[in-house]
Amino acid sequence: MPPKISSDWLGACAGCHMSLLDIDERLIEIAEAADIRATPITDLKRPDPEGVEVGILSGAVNLSTHVEVAKRMRERAKILVALGDCAVFGGVIAQRNLCGTLAALRRAYLEAESNDESAQIPEHPDLGVPEDVRALHEVVPVDVFVPGCPPHADVIFYVLNELAHGRMPEIKDENLHWE
Repeated sequence: MPPKISSDWLGACAGCHMSLLDIDERLIEIAEAADIRATPITDLKRPDPEGVEVGILSGAVNLSTHVEVAKRMRERAKILVALGDCAVFGGVIAQRNLCGTLAALRRAYLEAESNDESAQIPEHPDLGVPEDVRALHEVVPVDVFVPGCPPHADVIFYVLNELAHGRMPEIKDENLHWE
């Protein structure tokens, strides 16, 4: 039976999942070797309750809802992959920690020159509560770290191919590079 793979994103720009799509026709190779389940780009949005072999998360943790998503993926995945600099290090989004979450939200949503007088900081239970930005491993244990902003499609293919065939990928040498 092929391994099940699920992915999701946290506080991110979607670049990592776009880079995943950039593996182009090699995605068919992964689909033939693995059962691709829940992803942000499929109809299924959560990993199977009975679990998956591989869970992939991109993006930083910066909302209370992200903590829930990360914990759920960790509970349901035998192997958890942090995909991209935001998941691995906190990424660019972590710069808001320098001025504070509230100050960053105020500047973006209330004070930016492009905002009008009706501007407000979004609030909704589905969004969760804003938090300081953290890398994924600061919230849950991570098994595989794939850096890059975004990671190169060839590296993502290598990681997925290794995991789909039951091998742990090693991110080093030619697979550890930024462009």
